[in-house]
Amino acid sequence: MVDDWKRRLDALHAELVRRDDPVAWVTEADAVNASRRYPYMALRGPVFGIAVQEPTVGPDWRLLLPVVNGMPQQARDELHSHLWFKAKDDTDDPAVRRELLAAVAVLEREPVNEVEALGVRYRVVRGDEFARSGEDGLEPPRPTDREPVDRTWGVLSRRPSPDTGFVLDPDQDGGLIAGALKLGLRDFAYADSRFPAEVRADSKGAAAAYPDIVLLPVGFGVAERNEKGWRPRGAMMATPHEARDLLYGAMTDTWPVLYKLDEREKAEYIKAAEEFKAAGHANEARVGDRLYRICRIERLVRCGPDGPEPPRRTDVDEYGPSKMHPTMSEDGSLHYD
Repeated sequence: MVDDWKRRLDALHAELVRRDDPVAWVTEADAVNASRRYPYMALRGPVFGIAVQEPTVGPDWRLLLPVVNGMPQQARDELHSHLWFKAKDDTDDPAVRRELLAAVAVLEREPVNEVEALGVRYRVVRGDEFARSGEDGLEPPRPTDREPVDRTWGVLSRRPSPDTGFVLDPDQDGGLIAGALKLGLRDFAYADSRFPAEVRADSKGAAAAYPDIVLLPVGFGVAERNEKGWRPRGAMMATPHEARDLLYGAMTDTWPVLYKLDEREKAEYIKAAEEFKAAGHANEARVGDRLYRICRIERLVRCGPDGPEPPRRTDVDEYGPSKMHPTMSEDGSLHYD
Protein backbone atom coordinates (compact mmCIF):
# COMPACT_ATOMS: atom_id res chain seq x y z
CA MET A 1 0.00 0.00 0.00
CA VAL A 2 2.84 2.41 0.86
CA ASP A 3 4.56 1.53 -2.42
CA ASP A 4 1.34 2.36 -4.24
CA TRP A 5 1.21 5.80 -2.66
CA LYS A 6 4.91 6.36 -3.36
CA ARG A 7 4.20 5.68 -7.02
CA ARG A 8 1.34 8.18 -6.89
CA LEU A 9 3.57 10.86 -5.35
CA ASP A 10 6.30 10.18 -7.89
CA ALA A 11 3.71 10.53 -10.66
CA LEU A 12 2.48 13.84 -9.19
CA HIS A 13 6.06 15.14 -9.05
CA ALA A 14 6.73 14.06 -12.62
CA GLU A 15 3.53 15.75 -13.80
CA LEU A 16 4.46 18.96 -11.98
CA VAL A 17 7.87 18.97 -13.68
CA ARG A 18 6.36 18.15 -17.07
CA ARG A 19 3.80 20.95 -16.94
CA ASP A 20 6.45 23.58 -16.20
CA ASP A 21 3.64 25.75 -14.81
CA PRO A 22 4.94 28.73 -12.80
CA VAL A 23 1.60 29.16 -11.02
CA ALA A 24 1.59 25.51 -9.95
CA TRP A 25 5.16 25.81 -8.70
CA VAL A 26 4.31 28.93 -6.66
CA THR A 27 1.26 27.21 -5.21
CA GLU A 28 3.33 24.17 -4.24
CA ALA A 29 6.00 26.38 -2.67
CA ASP A 30 3.27 28.19 -0.72
CA ALA A 31 1.94 24.84 0.50
CA VAL A 32 5.42 23.72 1.57
CA ASN A 33 5.93 26.92 3.57
CA ALA A 34 2.50 26.51 5.19
CA SER A 35 3.22 22.89 6.18
CA ARG A 36 6.36 24.07 7.96
CA ARG A 37 4.73 27.02 9.75
CA TYR A 38 1.53 25.10 10.61
CA PRO A 39 2.58 21.47 11.03
CA TYR A 40 -0.29 20.34 13.30
CA MET A 41 -3.88 19.41 12.56
CA ALA A 42 -6.66 20.89 14.70
CA LEU A 43 -9.68 18.62 14.29
CA ARG A 44 -13.09 20.25 14.56
CA GLY A 45 -15.18 17.15 13.95
CA PRO A 46 -17.50 15.49 11.43
CA VAL A 47 -19.44 17.28 8.73
CA PHE A 48 -22.11 15.89 6.41
CA GLY A 49 -23.45 16.53 2.92
CA ILE A 50 -25.06 14.75 -0.02
CA ALA A 51 -23.40 12.95 -2.93
CA VAL A 52 -24.98 11.45 -6.04
CA GLN A 53 -24.08 8.69 -8.46
CA GLU A 54 -25.80 8.95 -11.84
CA PRO A 55 -25.32 6.07 -14.30
CA THR A 56 -26.04 8.38 -17.24
CA VAL A 57 -23.12 10.60 -16.20
CA GLY A 58 -20.62 7.95 -15.12
CA PRO A 59 -19.55 5.77 -12.21
CA ASP A 60 -18.07 8.59 -10.12
CA TRP A 61 -19.78 10.04 -7.09
CA ARG A 62 -20.05 13.83 -7.04
CA LEU A 63 -21.30 16.25 -4.43
CA LEU A 64 -24.85 17.51 -4.80
CA LEU A 65 -25.07 19.46 -1.53
CA PRO A 66 -22.12 20.91 0.43
CA VAL A 67 -20.42 18.89 3.16
CA VAL A 68 -20.92 21.47 5.91
CA ASN A 69 -23.66 20.18 8.23
CA GLY A 70 -22.86 19.23 11.81
CA MET A 71 -25.35 16.33 11.96
CA PRO A 72 -26.39 13.62 9.48
CA GLN A 73 -30.07 14.53 9.87
CA GLN A 74 -29.41 18.06 8.64
CA ALA A 75 -28.05 16.59 5.41
CA ARG A 76 -31.03 14.22 5.16
CA ASP A 77 -33.36 17.19 5.58
CA GLU A 78 -31.59 19.04 2.77
CA LEU A 79 -31.93 16.00 0.50
CA HIS A 80 -35.58 15.70 1.55
CA SER A 81 -36.23 19.29 0.39
CA HIS A 82 -34.13 18.87 -2.77
CA LEU A 83 -36.17 15.87 -3.93
CA TRP A 84 -39.50 17.46 -2.93
CA PHE A 85 -38.82 20.62 -4.95
CA LYS A 86 -37.49 18.52 -7.81
CA ALA A 87 -40.85 16.71 -7.86
CA LYS A 88 -42.72 20.01 -7.62
CA ASP A 89 -40.82 22.14 -10.13
CA ASP A 90 -38.72 19.97 -12.46
CA THR A 91 -41.21 17.58 -14.01
CA ASP A 92 -44.73 17.30 -15.38
CA ASP A 93 -44.56 13.52 -15.66
CA PRO A 94 -46.71 11.82 -12.95
CA ALA A 95 -44.54 8.68 -13.02
CA VAL A 96 -41.37 10.68 -12.44
CA ARG A 97 -43.03 12.68 -9.70
CA ARG A 98 -44.32 9.49 -8.08
CA GLU A 99 -40.84 7.99 -7.85
CA LEU A 100 -39.32 11.18 -6.43
CA LEU A 101 -42.09 11.43 -3.84
CA ALA A 102 -41.53 7.80 -2.85
CA ALA A 103 -37.97 8.74 -1.87
CA VAL A 104 -39.30 11.80 -0.03
CA ALA A 105 -41.70 9.56 1.91
CA VAL A 106 -38.80 7.40 3.09
CA LEU A 107 -36.87 10.47 4.25
CA GLU A 108 -39.95 11.70 6.13
CA ARG A 109 -40.05 8.67 8.38
CA GLU A 110 -36.60 6.97 8.43
CA PRO A 111 -33.05 8.20 9.19
CA VAL A 112 -31.67 6.49 6.08
CA ASN A 113 -28.28 7.31 4.62
CA GLU A 114 -29.10 6.39 1.03
CA VAL A 115 -32.13 6.53 -1.26
CA GLU A 116 -32.53 5.87 -4.96
CA ALA A 117 -34.87 7.59 -7.40
CA LEU A 118 -34.99 7.41 -11.20
CA GLY A 119 -31.81 5.31 -11.20
CA VAL A 120 -29.84 7.92 -9.25
CA ARG A 121 -28.27 7.03 -5.90
CA TYR A 122 -28.30 9.74 -3.25
CA ARG A 123 -26.06 9.23 -0.23
CA VAL A 124 -25.40 11.12 2.98
CA VAL A 125 -21.62 11.43 3.08
CA ARG A 126 -19.40 12.01 6.09
CA GLY A 127 -16.29 14.16 6.20
CA ASP A 128 -13.93 15.47 8.83
CA GLU A 129 -13.24 19.19 9.14
CA PHE A 130 -9.86 20.42 10.31
CA ALA A 131 -7.50 23.36 10.23
CA ARG A 132 -3.74 23.50 10.34
CA SER A 133 -2.13 25.08 13.37
CA GLY A 134 1.26 26.25 14.54
CA GLU A 135 2.86 28.24 17.32
CA ASP A 136 0.75 31.32 16.55
CA GLY A 137 -2.54 29.46 16.22
CA LEU A 138 -4.70 28.51 13.25
CA GLU A 139 -3.44 28.96 9.69
CA PRO A 140 -4.73 32.11 7.96
CA PRO A 141 -5.32 32.34 4.18
CA ARG A 142 -2.30 31.79 1.95
CA PRO A 143 -1.07 34.32 -0.63
CA THR A 144 -2.06 31.90 -3.40
CA ASP A 145 -5.63 31.35 -2.17
CA ARG A 146 -8.10 32.68 -4.73
CA GLU A 147 -9.93 35.92 -4.08
CA PRO A 148 -13.00 37.31 -5.90
CA VAL A 149 -12.36 40.03 -8.46
CA ASP A 150 -15.05 42.24 -6.93
CA ARG A 151 -14.21 42.59 -3.24
CA THR A 152 -17.21 44.59 -2.03
CA TRP A 153 -17.94 45.13 1.64
CA GLY A 154 -21.12 45.33 3.65
CA VAL A 155 -23.36 43.47 1.20
CA LEU A 156 -22.55 39.85 1.81
CA SER A 157 -23.18 37.88 -1.37
CA ARG A 158 -22.20 34.25 -1.12
CA ARG A 159 -20.73 32.60 -4.17
CA PRO A 160 -21.99 29.12 -5.07
CA SER A 161 -20.33 26.52 -2.90
CA PRO A 162 -17.25 25.00 -4.57
CA ASP A 163 -18.52 21.66 -3.26
CA THR A 164 -21.40 21.57 -5.74
CA GLY A 165 -20.51 19.19 -8.56
CA PHE A 166 -17.15 18.29 -7.02
CA VAL A 167 -16.14 14.76 -8.06
CA LEU A 168 -15.12 12.47 -5.21
CA ASP A 169 -12.14 10.90 -6.97
CA PRO A 170 -9.26 9.86 -4.67
CA ASP A 171 -6.90 9.82 -7.67
CA GLN A 172 -7.49 13.41 -8.75
CA ASP A 173 -4.37 15.56 -9.01
CA GLY A 174 -4.40 18.02 -6.15
CA GLY A 175 -0.66 18.65 -6.21
CA LEU A 176 2.36 17.09 -4.58
CA ILE A 177 1.78 18.42 -1.06
CA ALA A 178 -1.90 17.50 -1.20
CA GLY A 179 -0.87 13.99 -2.26
CA ALA A 180 1.50 13.74 0.67
CA LEU A 181 -1.25 14.93 3.02
CA LYS A 182 -3.63 12.29 1.72
CA LEU A 183 -0.96 9.66 2.29
CA GLY A 184 -0.51 10.87 5.85
CA LEU A 185 -4.26 10.84 6.51
CA ARG A 186 -4.96 7.31 5.28
CA ASP A 187 -4.52 5.81 8.74
CA PHE A 188 -5.90 8.81 10.62
CA ALA A 189 -8.35 7.81 13.33
CA TYR A 190 -9.68 9.39 16.51
CA ALA A 191 -7.29 8.29 19.26
CA ASP A 192 -7.56 10.89 22.02
CA SER A 193 -9.13 9.70 25.28
CA ARG A 194 -11.67 12.54 25.11
CA PHE A 195 -13.45 10.45 22.47
CA PRO A 196 -15.53 7.55 23.86
CA ALA A 197 -14.17 4.08 23.20
CA GLU A 198 -16.94 3.24 20.72
CA VAL A 199 -16.19 6.42 18.73
CA ARG A 200 -12.50 5.51 18.56
CA ALA A 201 -13.37 1.99 17.45
CA ASP A 202 -15.71 3.31 14.76
CA SER A 203 -13.00 5.67 13.53
CA LYS A 204 -10.41 2.90 13.33
CA GLY A 205 -12.85 0.70 11.45
CA ALA A 206 -13.62 3.50 8.98
CA ALA A 207 -9.90 3.92 8.21
CA ALA A 208 -9.79 0.25 7.19
CA ALA A 209 -13.10 0.14 5.29
CA TYR A 210 -12.66 3.50 3.53
CA PRO A 211 -8.90 3.84 3.04
CA ASP A 212 -8.83 6.37 0.20
CA ILE A 213 -8.87 10.09 0.93
CA VAL A 214 -10.49 12.92 -1.01
CA LEU A 215 -9.63 16.48 -0.01
CA LEU A 216 -12.58 18.80 -0.57
CA PRO A 217 -12.21 22.41 -1.77
CA VAL A 218 -10.65 24.65 0.86
CA GLY A 219 -12.96 27.04 2.69
CA PHE A 220 -12.46 30.02 4.99
CA GLY A 221 -14.04 31.04 8.24
CA VAL A 222 -13.84 33.23 11.32
CA ALA A 223 -12.32 31.86 14.52
CA GLU A 224 -12.14 33.49 17.94
CA ARG A 225 -9.33 32.82 20.39
CA ASN A 226 -10.21 32.53 24.07
CA GLU A 227 -8.58 31.00 27.14
CA LYS A 228 -9.51 27.48 25.97
CA GLY A 229 -8.24 27.85 22.42
CA TRP A 230 -9.93 28.68 19.13
CA ARG A 231 -13.63 28.34 18.32
CA PRO A 232 -15.47 28.91 15.03
CA ARG A 233 -17.71 31.95 14.68
CA GLY A 234 -19.92 31.60 11.64
CA ALA A 235 -20.30 29.62 8.45
CA MET A 236 -17.60 28.45 6.09
CA MET A 237 -17.16 30.73 3.08
CA ALA A 238 -15.71 30.09 -0.38
CA THR A 239 -13.03 32.81 -0.37
CA PRO A 240 -10.98 34.70 2.23
CA HIS A 241 -12.69 37.98 1.34
CA GLU A 242 -16.15 36.53 1.94
CA ALA A 243 -14.99 35.40 5.38
CA ARG A 244 -13.61 38.89 6.02
CA ASP A 245 -16.91 40.44 4.97
CA LEU A 246 -18.73 37.97 7.23
CA LEU A 247 -16.60 39.14 10.18
CA TYR A 248 -17.10 42.79 9.25
CA GLY A 249 -20.89 42.39 9.13
CA ALA A 250 -20.91 40.47 12.42
CA MET A 251 -18.92 43.16 14.21
CA THR A 252 -20.94 46.08 12.85
CA ASP A 253 -24.47 44.66 12.74
CA THR A 254 -25.08 41.13 14.03
CA TRP A 255 -23.15 40.84 17.28
CA PRO A 256 -24.14 44.22 18.76
CA VAL A 257 -27.79 43.20 18.47
CA LEU A 258 -27.35 39.51 19.29
CA TYR A 259 -25.29 40.13 22.43
CA LYS A 260 -27.10 43.35 23.41
CA LEU A 261 -23.92 45.39 23.55
CA ASP A 262 -24.06 48.77 25.28
CA GLU A 263 -23.10 51.92 23.37
CA ARG A 264 -19.47 51.82 24.48
CA GLU A 265 -19.04 48.17 23.49
CA LYS A 266 -20.84 48.75 20.21
CA ALA A 267 -18.52 51.66 19.39
CA GLU A 268 -15.47 49.48 20.11
CA TYR A 269 -16.66 46.77 17.73
CA ILE A 270 -17.54 49.23 14.98
CA LYS A 271 -14.16 50.99 15.30
CA ALA A 272 -12.30 47.66 15.10
CA ALA A 273 -14.45 46.58 12.14
CA GLU A 274 -13.73 49.77 10.18
CA GLU A 275 -9.99 49.45 10.82
CA PHE A 276 -10.18 45.82 9.70
CA LYS A 277 -12.00 46.84 6.53
CA ALA A 278 -9.59 49.70 5.78
CA ALA A 279 -6.65 47.29 5.90
CA GLY A 280 -8.13 45.45 2.91
CA HIS A 281 -6.50 42.05 3.26
CA ALA A 282 -6.20 41.85 7.04
CA ASN A 283 -6.70 38.44 8.61
CA GLU A 284 -7.09 39.53 12.22
CA ALA A 285 -9.24 41.93 14.22
CA ARG A 286 -9.00 42.63 17.93
CA VAL A 287 -11.61 44.06 20.29
CA GLY A 288 -10.31 44.35 23.85
CA ASP A 289 -9.00 40.92 24.79
CA ARG A 290 -10.90 39.19 21.96
CA LEU A 291 -8.94 38.16 18.88
CA TYR A 292 -10.70 37.14 15.66
CA ARG A 293 -8.84 35.49 12.80
CA ILE A 294 -9.71 34.51 9.25
CA CYS A 295 -8.52 30.93 8.90
CA ARG A 296 -8.33 28.19 6.30
CA ILE A 297 -10.75 25.29 6.68
CA GLU A 298 -9.90 21.90 5.19
CA ARG A 299 -12.05 18.79 4.94
CA LEU A 300 -11.51 15.19 3.98
CA VAL A 301 -13.93 12.50 2.86
CA ARG A 302 -13.03 8.83 3.06
CA CYS A 303 -13.85 6.54 0.14
CA GLY A 304 -13.98 2.79 -0.27
CA PRO A 305 -14.93 0.25 -2.94
CA ASP A 306 -18.58 1.40 -2.92
CA GLY A 307 -17.89 5.12 -2.81
CA PRO A 308 -17.80 7.78 -0.09
CA GLU A 309 -18.20 6.96 3.59
CA PRO A 310 -21.73 7.41 5.03
CA PRO A 311 -22.39 8.47 8.64
CA ARG A 312 -21.02 6.21 11.36
CA ARG A 313 -23.23 4.52 13.96
CA THR A 314 -21.68 6.75 16.65
CA ASP A 315 -22.41 10.03 14.83
CA VAL A 316 -24.98 11.94 16.82
CA ASP A 317 -28.33 13.39 15.69
CA GLU A 318 -30.20 15.72 18.00
CA TYR A 319 -33.52 15.09 16.24
CA GLY A 320 -35.03 12.69 13.75
CA PRO A 321 -36.86 12.79 10.42
CA SER A 322 -40.19 14.57 10.00
CA LYS A 323 -42.67 15.73 7.40
CA MET A 324 -41.27 19.04 6.14
CA HIS A 325 -43.49 19.94 3.17
CA PRO A 326 -47.16 19.71 2.15
CA THR A 327 -48.44 16.46 0.70
CA MET A 328 -48.10 16.42 -3.10
CA SER A 329 -50.24 14.46 -5.51
CA GLU A 330 -48.89 12.85 -8.67
CA ASP A 331 -50.38 15.70 -10.69
CA GLY A 332 -48.36 18.21 -8.68
CA SER A 333 -51.22 19.63 -6.59
CA LEU A 334 -50.45 20.42 -2.95
CA HIS A 335 -52.52 19.45 0.07
CA TYR A 336 -52.02 21.34 3.31
CA ASP A 337 -52.89 18.84 6.03
